[in-house]
Amino acid sequence: MTSGATAPTPAERLRVRFTVNDRPVEHEIEARRSLADFLRDDLALTGTHVGCEHGVCGACTVLVDGRSARSCLLLAVQLDGARVTTIEGLTPAAGLSPLQEAFRTCHAMQCGFCTPGMIVASTELLATTPAPDEAAIRDALAGNLCMCTGYVNIVRAVAQAAARRADAPVRP
Repeated sequence: MTSGATAPTPAERLRVRFTVNDRPVEHEIEARRSLADFLRDDLALTGTHVGCEHGVCGACTVLVDGRSARSCLLLAVQLDGARVTTIEGLTPAAGLSPLQEAFRTCHAMQCGFCTPGMIVASTELLATTPAPDEAAIRDALAGNLCMCTGYVNIVRAVAQAAARRADAPVRP
């Protein structure tokens, strides 16, 4: 080290507690670490994709307390006490969710990069609007970009999942 140079200081780290996919998580996290990087690198939840890193593409969409959020724009330390749900948390242990099955049967994916974000955003939509029309589906997915499709099959899949949900027997 040359004279006058100072050693770099370690990045500030903060202890946070939150829930990810119904599992409690407690970690000491670098204050500037994005939620997307924390999920992918520290928790190995690689279904949350990182595309633009500017919150534009929607590939990194997760649910935070039930609402869609861009994990590339959130700092992990902001989520102390929150509930985070990723695509892995929406996938049942024994197969696919009805929404995921609709994406499969409607061929609503090509390369699949945008699919997790689309499914997460669609999950929020169906939780708040059980029978959305095409305009509502398109509006809910407007922040999720797909470079491979014309969105027709994606909209069809969300509509199909909503219709199947409406036909399902009500559970007590």
